Amino acid sequence: MEVSVSALRAELKQWIDLARSGEDVVITDRGVPVARLSGIASTDLLTRLQREGLLVAPPADRPAAEVHDRNRPAQALSGLARRLRR
Repeated sequence: MEVSVSALRAELKQWIDLARSGEDVVITDRGVPVARLSGIASTDLLTRLQREGLLVAPPADRPAAEVHDRNRPAQALSGLARRLRR
């Protein structure tokens, strides 16, 4: 579906509702397509990628990082930061 910039300005809420319902709206400026308005899926990205088979969940939960002192981050993280700065 196409809409001109002037019509989009005048009826923005209606066009947003169309996009939300799944319709792709192509915005034109003097008859030339310049942008596309499309809805955003309510499912989060990771869930959608897993469902589409593009992402596989890890086989088990990752272990929590060791914290030696609650007031300081673990030494492994500071060592990693030093190596990355070099």
